[in-house]
Amino acid sequence: MKQALLLVSFGTSVPHARESIDAVERAMCRTAPDWTFCRAFTSPTIRRILKQRGETVLSLEEALDGLASRGYQTVAVQPTHLLCGIEYDKICRIAAEKRELFDSLLVGEPLLSDTASLRYIARLLSDRYPAEHQRAVVFMGHGTAHFSNMVYPALQTAFSLLGRPDMLVGTVEGWPELTDIRKRLCERDVHSVTLVPLMLVAGDHAVNDMAGDQPDSWKSRLEQDGIAVYCVRSGLGTLPGIQSLYCDHLKTLLNLE
Repeated sequence: MKQALLLVSFGTSVPHARESIDAVERAMCRTAPDWTFCRAFTSPTIRRILKQRGETVLSLEEALDGLASRGYQTVAVQPTHLLCGIEYDKICRIAAEKRELFDSLLVGEPLLSDTASLRYIARLLSDRYPAEHQRAVVFMGHGTAHFSNMVYPALQTAFSLLGRPDMLVGTVEGWPELTDIRKRLCERDVHSVTLVPLMLVAGDHAVNDMAGDQPDSWKSRLEQDGIAVYCVRSGLGTLPGIQSLYCDHLKTLLNLE
């Protein structure tokens, strides 16, 4: 039986940020060595930019149609998305539309899909960024209008329960916002901040919205508050512990354990 592992990411147009996706893909391919690897990006804008640069990355629909035409009977679709949000809903909808093309079409869960995964990541990040006097660690998530945005305040609660009130979670397009973070930094008399992308890749949001030199970037706005800022310029996907969690989701999907 021909079986394919289709790894689906939002994608990125920032060249150095691709390392995060590549690292997660390599880890999951090692987890399922008997499955043929295939890639898809869900962002039409990113696929268009990459095509202009000479690289073709398939959409999920194109990838599934191509696998069906090549005779694959079993396909496992594993997203690298962080939340069960709008993009994940689209993946599930497309998979449902294409299910009749295969004997079996499985869809895995994104990174932060349950309480155990959220607590695991809270511990992982807490260990990676030890507490320092008058210093805070601020995580910048994407944010969404989808109800799954509640993952961000839930992660904030997980940090607090670990005894890490210095670790703060904000979003670019959701809630909490940077305004909420700045109030808490002021209350804690924080002198320095480490800004960390709470995203698979350190792409456009990390480069511009977080670490950019423009006046409205998170870095610039915190510096306006008199805070010294250090920016982490790598995505979550570069961390072995994050790769391991993605692999655990894949093992569950493929019933490997």
